[in-house]
Amino acid sequence: MSVKRTLLWIGLILFAIIAIVAVTTSWYTVDESEQAVVITFGQADETIQDSGLHFKLPWPIQTVEILSKETYSLQFGYKQNSDGELEAFDEETKMITGDEYIVLTDLVVQWRIVDPKKYLFNSADPRTILHSATSSAIRSIIGSSTIDDALTDGKAEIEAKTRDLLVSLLEKYDIGISVVGVKLQDVDVPNEEVRASFTAVTDAREMKSTKINEAIKYNNQRTSEAAGEMKAILSKAEGEKTARIEQAKGEVALFNQLYEEYRLNKEITRERLMIETLEAVLPNAQIYIMNDDGSSTLKYLPLQPTQTNTSTETKKEGGSN
Repeated sequence: MSVKRTLLWIGLILFAIIAIVAVTTSWYTVDESEQAVVITFGQADETIQDSGLHFKLPWPIQTVEILSKETYSLQFGYKQNSDGELEAFDEETKMITGDEYIVLTDLVVQWRIVDPKKYLFNSADPRTILHSATSSAIRSIIGSSTIDDALTDGKAEIEAKTRDLLVSLLEKYDIGISVVGVKLQDVDVPNEEVRASFTAVTDAREMKSTKINEAIKYNNQRTSEAAGEMKAILSKAEGEKTARIEQAKGEVALFNQLYEEYRLNKEITRERLMIETLEAVLPNAQIYIMNDDGSSTLKYLPLQPTQTNTSTETKKEGGSN
């Protein structure tokens, strides 16, 4: 009886263990930033992209590998240690350019897992393959570029070509990785003298670009000022033109009016025009009435003083009244 009871207890304990394992390994959760692969007897069965609670067959029938959807960064040529300091690997980054110069090239590759099944089962170490493909791509592109392009204004083109070549290599390897971007962190030369020379070249190009921009700015400023002055001159000329036209129209109308009066009363109009002309030409002239009766004495009558005295007397009389 004791043996049977012992076996019964052992069976119950084993059943309880199996039940606990079955219950605890029959569900899993996937975060929004994660993706999962359900593996059945060592074979990739299903890829889970939806977040939340999911169920599966208990271990060891099915297992789950959870991978991140985030963008990873591969640092090529350097590494940041736990103290935050950068550790360079010059032997890894030493390359030869197309014109046979040696440069040190550091870069960062941003990548994501786009096919979890291939990432898990198409290669034993996909990160190592990515690192090797990155080294191959950058060395190929640097080897076909000049040192001037690598150190100055050809970096953007080198980045684009490296990314395209790396993408094509990963497509051949088919390891479920997609390259998001390639960024050159630093391209330098191991020789101080050469580095100083290329620094001077870079400074000169920046100075040239600055001067060109300043010249363009000055040209645009002067062009705007000239355009403004031209508009002002044209506007002034247009105003003077309009004024002259209106003045000419007024003079023509006045002449036509005078002509009509002259046509109706020639003598009166002629005398009035002569008097008005004399008043305009000689505004301060004094008027005298002179009488020549043939004698040796010339008699004249000054009108203006008389008019002045008359007006003065008139004022006095008005005041006395």
